[in-house]
Amino acid sequence: MITGKTLMEWGYAPGPWFKEAIAAANASDDPRAVVAAMAPKKPDPVAMRPHDTLAYRMNIRAEEPHEAANVAAVEATMRELMRVPTVVAGAVMPDACPAGPVGTIPVGGIIAAKDAVHPGMHSADICCSVAITVLGDVDPIKVLDAGMERSHFGGGGRPRGQQIRPPQEILDAFAGNQFLMRETSAAIEHFATQGDGNHFFYVGRLKSTGEVAVVTHHGSRKPGAALYKAGMAVAERVRKDLSPETPSGNSWIPSETAEGEAYWQALQIVRDWTKASHFAIHDLVAEAVGARAKDRFWNEHNFVFRKSDGLFYHAKGATPAWADFAADSSGLTLIPLNMAEPILITRGANADHGLGFAPHGAGRNMSRTAFFRGNAGRTPAEMIAADAPGIDVRYFSGVPDISELPSAYKNAASVRRQIGEFGLAEVVDEVLPVGNIMAGDWMVNAPWRKGKKSPPAVEAD
Repeated sequence: MITGKTLMEWGYAPGPWFKEAIAAANASDDPRAVVAAMAPKKPDPVAMRPHDTLAYRMNIRAEEPHEAANVAAVEATMRELMRVPTVVAGAVMPDACPAGPVGTIPVGGIIAAKDAVHPGMHSADICCSVAITVLGDVDPIKVLDAGMERSHFGGGGRPRGQQIRPPQEILDAFAGNQFLMRETSAAIEHFATQGDGNHFFYVGRLKSTGEVAVVTHHGSRKPGAALYKAGMAVAERVRKDLSPETPSGNSWIPSETAEGEAYWQALQIVRDWTKASHFAIHDLVAEAVGARAKDRFWNEHNFVFRKSDGLFYHAKGATPAWADFAADSSGLTLIPLNMAEPILITRGANADHGLGFAPHGAGRNMSRTAFFRGNAGRTPAEMIAADAPGIDVRYFSGVPDISELPSAYKNAASVRRQIGEFGLAEVVDEVLPVGNIMAGDWMVNAPWRKGKKSPPAVEAD
């Protein structure tokens, strides 16, 4: 008896043709020949482009000798990336830094692709984004206190009994999408959480009015990571058939297939979830301090956008800088630099040489390990005092993570200067820093770490 499992054992990928082929095979004396004749013909493999046949735009300049290696590494990875068959254009922002093996889209990189979505080019932290709510004349320290109580950082989601349900229409959208239907529990558990790493809860005052504002930075947490994993599995199957020469990290899902349409829809659902997650945290904090939202807006900087030209613009750490980039666009975007610097409120310039994008912040010039090594012997307290004088720096876990201090990142003044130099965005206001909350090293006291040697780090207080 020939079944779908039989066909898969023979090396065929499931598809609508299976039903007819199985019936014909079971009625034939030579079922393998029948199936082979009915199977869709594989297209000829698509080769990678030769090097240097497709140019990209570099909107970055090394201002210090130590930045030269970073820029050279970004150029090397972009040169390789432009060989991918679907890619039609690329650009690099002033905050760019490498993010993996050569050929991986860098942080601060933008890739335009034709008829294809590349999951590896938006990465697991889908829709990493920033959101602002202006609270008005309130005590910023009380807002920080409320952030420590009402937000949530670290691994996992909120514990049972403390979970916050996303809007029902978002949960219904999860349930109706083939990529997300198994993630509804995660969508509840991880809602209104911020994770770890460089994600933050920042409190400051608008330069223009002195009003207090809160800005959060996080992505789509476990639901987004699950979508990324599922998307990469589909893309890898496509890559093996269409372009085995292309590195697996740059595999893609053809946009006009049923799976491509479902994946694009899943990205939009995850976007809605992430936006709602930001403002759920803001609303919890506003309620705690007796304030109300006077103004708010947000923007993603790790996502895939589709423009009127039909191309898919993959932004890995880059801020959209053209009008109406989304239906809910306010015309303004946020560019955070570091915890001790203002968050820039900008209006995009839609610069062609930036493919319509601006930087998303200040990327790294070195790895976390290299930063730890270069600061061995210094205490977290010393480094915080030097890097963020006058800033109320807090860690949700109670343990500092010095790899997220300003000195671990590119010079903020340099990034801001190059935003103007390359004409990428116009700064229209700023959020001046008062304090900042991050996860900190939440794993240092994790049960599985007890008795194990800690990773390279500075001396503890």
